[in-house]
Amino acid sequence: MRIWVPLDAAAKALGADEVAEALAQEFEVTRNGTRGMIWLEPLVEVERDGVRHGYGPVEVDDVAGLISAIRDGSDHALALGPVDELPWMKAQKRLTFERVGVIDPLSVLEYEANGGLVGLRRAIGMGPEAIVEEVTQSGLRGRGGAGFPTGIKWKTVAGAKADQKYIVCNADEGDSGSFADRMLMEGDPLTLIEGMAIAGIAVGATRGYCYIRSEYPDAIRITEAAIDLAREAGILGASVLGSGYAFDMEVRVGAGAYVCGEETSLLNSLEGKRGTVRAKPPIPALEGFLGKPTVVNNLISLGTIPWIMAHGGAEYARLGIGRSKGTIPIQIAGNVKHGGLFEAAFGLTLGQIINEIGGGSASGRPVKAAQVGGPLGAYIPAKDFDVPFGYEELAGREGLLGHAGITVFDDSADMLKLARFAMEFCAVESCGKCTPCRIGSVRGVETIDRIAAGDDEGVPILKDLCNTMKWGSLCALGGFAPFPVLSALTHFPEEFSGRGTPRKEAAE
Repeated sequence: MRIWVPLDAAAKALGADEVAEALAQEFEVTRNGTRGMIWLEPLVEVERDGVRHGYGPVEVDDVAGLISAIRDGSDHALALGPVDELPWMKAQKRLTFERVGVIDPLSVLEYEANGGLVGLRRAIGMGPEAIVEEVTQSGLRGRGGAGFPTGIKWKTVAGAKADQKYIVCNADEGDSGSFADRMLMEGDPLTLIEGMAIAGIAVGATRGYCYIRSEYPDAIRITEAAIDLAREAGILGASVLGSGYAFDMEVRVGAGAYVCGEETSLLNSLEGKRGTVRAKPPIPALEGFLGKPTVVNNLISLGTIPWIMAHGGAEYARLGIGRSKGTIPIQIAGNVKHGGLFEAAFGLTLGQIINEIGGGSASGRPVKAAQVGGPLGAYIPAKDFDVPFGYEELAGREGLLGHAGITVFDDSADMLKLARFAMEFCAVESCGKCTPCRIGSVRGVETIDRIAAGDDEGVPILKDLCNTMKWGSLCALGGFAPFPVLSALTHFPEEFSGRGTPRKEAAE
């Protein structure tokens, strides 16, 4: 009898390693990725007649009483029934994450048995130009936050003349409330490798790098192990699957700078330099890593490529709304009852995501606001939760989709404190390259403290400062830091007047 227990970092933090060790005394245990239902972790699964049944959340003390129920399928208080029939799973449209939680992430055989390598084989048969056209037709956009069309970026690199080109995967997932990159690396790293190999063939790149944040030790270990397995299986190397196309890759580990999520800072770090922003032009697609044409894509973008190549760009573009095509892995976190990863086509409203899928606040209090897009995203008030989840739709409400992380706050949240945190975060994480970000963020913290002390004259100064940062900063760190501040000011103005003594523990 085969048992699955997640090796995902969130599951491990909740005791999955101890549960797996206890179950291994009686059963064959496979460590898989998480299904994304973090409130049910550690989730133990057992297969009966080809159907995976779940139990959770399981603590190590539950194992002794759970063994007989696992063996004979008898009733148990932690029994959840067939995992794929749970409302959270049934309501999703899993494409990028279709294998996460289903397979052993370090089994090439299981990967291929569950649809892996179909896209790579089709891509090899199509050739470079047709691959780029298929990706362009899909409407896939950068999932790291910028939302730039992937096909256009690939076409630019493909058309560049150079003796060497590169594929760089941006897995420097530093946004608070974001964990999709980590989940994919820990649960299905071969889909990233396949996507990077397809990208290499498409643009003529023979070398790739996956830049992973140092705070993800499990993702680093699993991705490195998957790369070794891919080489052994011929997925990487001098002739990818015997095609004659060469592509190989390796993992590079970041040093903890949030700004290295910006592509030019990442490239500087990758070259062994300080992670500071480069001025553009030239763009990385023409002069990127080591001055060569480089595709820099977010991990989710690259991890989605195998599905697109296997099923067709038109099929992917059928999903979504407006210019937001396909699916998006929504990460729900903060003060929410059901936090986790939920992949769905673009178009759900923010209210549906938070109240129906997320179950409302964990505290049971009314939801006050949600920050969408990480620490640089706007705070969207509950009255605006009718906004559809899409790039242009959120931008139309002065919001930011970012990496699709959502952090939920109930009505006890102090919006001035949250605005201060955003400014202090920018001050701490600024690379220092440009004055509006480096100096503006520090002045922003000071101005918010003035407002907290009861100086209402600081409000127009803060607005003016945010405007300068928004339009004058060299990259998105300084340019987007005003989003949470201005949104808090706009939607909750009463919390920025008559504050009394400033409380400088705001960022804590």
